Order: sequence, then structure tokens, then C-alpha cells
Amino acid sequence: MDRREFLATATLPAAAAGLGLSFTLVPGRAAAIGRDLARHQGSPDEVARDEDFWFDVGQAFTVDRSLVNLNNGGVSPAPAVVQDAMKRHLDFSNTCPPHALWTVLEPQREGVRKELARICGVDAEELAITRNASESLQNLQLGFDLKRGDEILAATLDYPRMLTAFRQRERREGVKLVTLTLPVPAEDEAAILKLYEERITDRTRLILVSHVINVTGQVMPVRAICELARKRDIPVIVDGAHSFAHLDFKLSDLGCELFGTSLHKWLFAPHGTGLLYVKRERIEGIWPLMAAPPEMSKDIRKFEEIGTHPAANALAIAEAVSFHEGIGPSRKFARMLYLRDRWTSRLLQNDRVRLHSSLKPAFGCSIATVEVDGLETPALQSWLWDKHRILTVAIANDQFKGLRVTPSVYTTLTDIDRFCEVMETAIRDGLPKKA
Repeated sequence: MDRREFLATATLPAAAAGLGLSFTLVPGRAAAIGRDLARHQGSPDEVARDEDFWFDVGQAFTVDRSLVNLNNGGVSPAPAVVQDAMKRHLDFSNTCPPHALWTVLEPQREGVRKELARICGVDAEELAITRNASESLQNLQLGFDLKRGDEILAATLDYPRMLTAFRQRERREGVKLVTLTLPVPAEDEAAILKLYEERITDRTRLILVSHVINVTGQVMPVRAICELARKRDIPVIVDGAHSFAHLDFKLSDLGCELFGTSLHKWLFAPHGTGLLYVKRERIEGIWPLMAAPPEMSKDIRKFEEIGTHPAANALAIAEAVSFHEGIGPSRKFARMLYLRDRWTSRLLQNDRVRLHSSLKPAFGCSIATVEVDGLETPALQSWLWDKHRILTVAIANDQFKGLRVTPSVYTTLTDIDRFCEVMETAIRDGLPKKA
């Protein structure tokens, strides 16, 4: 057993012993599984096509194989090792909550913070552990001091909850939300930058940009947008809900100062976990959602001051990190692109099929949205689920309609082919008429 495995397994039993309690030693299963996966040889593209490797990955999950879940972008299942860790910490929490939660488990949060900082490539003192991307981002969106008439710039395809936060500031404080409309898909970085530059004025005080747009999988040129804004001293809030642990990158690669994400999507952490990154120099100038004392004004932990909260969710993130690293970020992303390309290339052979997502490496990811001419998207989504137990998401906005399809690492080629076969049936025969 190496040092990391020992630390992963030793802390809880030792704490239990201090309380005179008896716990069975549980091995660091994620570390062991991750080590076995990491030993697998081959380039990312080669491993992406190795069904034996992905069978082993899939067996780490407890998903219902009687259905096909192609909505992993909404919220992901966690591997069994993550679930087990969360249950273990929760069981211990309830032995003597005032001591277990606050004295024993809360300090262990710092170890998780350091692990997240390591994979992000940033300082642990710049990371807060939150409950989701919305909490992370709204700390930023509502935390900057703004005056009546100040402008905030965002895209119409940014996440609706984030736009709602700014619109509440409009109603309450008299600031102005300015929006731009992106092409679908957008595949010209210079044209994207021009759209932002044209809408920046001397009153622009904040910019919101989605690293990956949730409804299309559009990957945005975050680094270039941040550089554009930095020249004008405008903070950029990056919504990374769909990019973190999905695209192969580190936070330090983006050149951003503010970033929020959920960890229960692509990192496969427990539901109700998120991450907030604030560059050290920015921390003091942002008010937290929930009040913190003045001595915490420069402390990233002020964004975690939410009152009594479970420890289990946050501590089990460590198992998710280990599992993620065992697969390997580059192999994970290559596999998900391989699955995307399998279904998109097959369906695009039909001239009635339109894709509202880019397949180009710089602008696309594993999320893709498809529309079939002549088929109503909501009816198609319902038929896929009600008749065939295939779960997708119906997307509709002013620019396009379509089904959002998001496979994951446990998705099999059989799942993808089943989806394609059913879609081809709908294209050929149409949908059943309602009685």
C-alpha cells in the first residue's frame, strides 16, 4: 500500500478509535482501481477504442443498464467507490455529530482542497468547495459592487440560471445586462472575439462566458476573451460547469481569474458538490453570498460560510479525483469524443439530420445537439424515453431546437448503436400518432 492509499484508508478508523467506536478498515478502492487503469498502455486515441478498458471503467458504476442514459450533462452518476466513501463519512458523521462533523471531518476538507488545487494547477488558497456551479458562480455574480447604469456582458446561450442572477441585479440595482448572440455552431475565434469586443463599452464592469455552452457543447475561446477583457480591466466570470474534468485542461491554462463549476457532472463526485476558483488578488473585492466576518475578507473560505453542512459530500470528492486520474483526463476526453463521433457520423448520413454542435477539435466536445427535419423535438424526446427507455434532453430556444446527447465513460457502443437504430426508425417511419 503506497502513501496515498494509506492516508485514504487510515484517517476514518483512527478518528473512530478516538471516540471509542469500531469501524472496519475500508481499502482505498478508488486508488487501487485508478492504479490498475493507469497501468493500461496506449495513446489516448488507441485507448478510446479499447472496449476491454472501458468495460472495466463501466463496471465501477452502479448504473441501471435496462435504460440508456444520454443525459450525463445534467448530473452524472458517481462510481461505487465515491458512493461508498460518502456513505462511510456519513455514517461516521452520525456517531456524534458535534465532534465528528466539526472536530474530525471538517479539517479533512483541507486535504480535498489541496487535491483539487493540484489537478487544477492553482494555489489551494484560491479554491472554495461549494455545492454546485450555481453557488460558485452566484458568489461572483452577486459579489461585485456595481452601480446603477453599470453594464454586464453575456451571451444569450449562457446558462439560464446565470442570466437570471444578472436580471435580478437589473431589477434590484438598476444595472444593465447586455447580451450578444453567437452563431450556432461558432467556429471562428476572431469572429467570436469581435462579438464581445463590439459590445464592450466604457460602462462594462463584468463579463460572463461559458467555457462550454450547455445546450450545444460549444467550446468558447476563454483565454482569448480573458485577455481581451484584461486590457480593459474588466473581470471575466467563467462558467465551467461543463468543461471541468471533461475537456483536457488545467485551470492555470485558461488565464482566468474567476471560475465556477459543478463536480457532480464530469468529475463524477457526489451530487451537491462544486468548486469556486478566485485568483488571490480578487478575493478581498468580492462579497460572499452568505455573510462572513471581516477577518475572512481575504480568505477563500469565506465563500464556504453557509452554516451547518454535510462533510461526507465534500470528503468523497477525493475518491472522485483519484478515479478521474486513474482513467486519465486525455483518455477520458478521447473516449467521449469517440462515442460522439460514432453516433453523429451515422445519423448525419441522412440529409434530414442537422447538428447544432461543432465537431472541430477547438470548438466541440462530447456534448452535441441534433435536430431531425420533420420531427418535433419534444415528441421525439418523449418517444425515445417512453417507448425505448433512452434518456435525452429536448432543447428549444430562439435560435434552434434539438435533442442534446451526452454519453459518458460508462456508455457502451451497444448503447450508442441502440440510440442510432431507434433514431433511424423515427426518421424512416415517423413518430406514432397520438390516439
